[in-house]
Amino acid sequence: MTPERFRKIRVILDRRQPDLTVIADNFRKSHNVAALVRTCDAVGVYRLHVVSPDGESKRHHMVAAGTHKWVHTAIHTDVATPADNLRATGFRIVAAHPGDKAKDYRDIDYTVPTAVVLGSELTGVCRMTARLADEHVMIPMRGMAESLNVSVANALILYEAARQREAAGLYDASRLDTTEYRQTLFEWCYPDIARRCREHGVPYPDLDDEGLFHHNPLPGAA
Repeated sequence: MTPERFRKIRVILDRRQPDLTVIADNFRKSHNVAALVRTCDAVGVYRLHVVSPDGESKRHHMVAAGTHKWVHTAIHTDVATPADNLRATGFRIVAAHPGDKAKDYRDIDYTVPTAVVLGSELTGVCRMTARLADEHVMIPMRGMAESLNVSVANALILYEAARQREAAGLYDASRLDTTEYRQTLFEWCYPDIARRCREHGVPYPDLDDEGLFHHNPLPGAA
């Protein structure tokens, strides 16, 4: 770990948005999963929720061109679980779902805690998932195509959210809980050592200003 890389990691972590997330419902194509994770990383999404009733998404968890390790991914068997849990902590659920009640995606306030729900490219957001949402958004289409590729739609919505959040100063300083910040920083800097610490039930050591730790957290571990 060089001081330069440590500083870059801290800058990225400082910009992570704990109150902006995506719920990907029943994504099956690996390139769509990869694109979704890459966009989440690019705009500072801290945690992604993937709904995979048959467990298929677990197979794609490691295909996001290395960016998977920078975006915490929670996998669920149903969409109601993450939606209900997020709503209980103050999130508004916004589904990308065209229809009479849908607003232009640019007319939504993304500076409040927001979870964007995306359906699979084949079926979109199903009726049950649409009913779970507080609001629906759509991307205006001016051609023959009725919709965009889901990864493109995700990018448009998240970059609009990022634009609003940057204007509101939400990227200016870290808003992560102190304990979670410390844990995530160590895991990003030293993923292998962090994994072994978790396996042995050992707390992570503190890092100094250059990203170094000065005692072996696993002196007796094999």
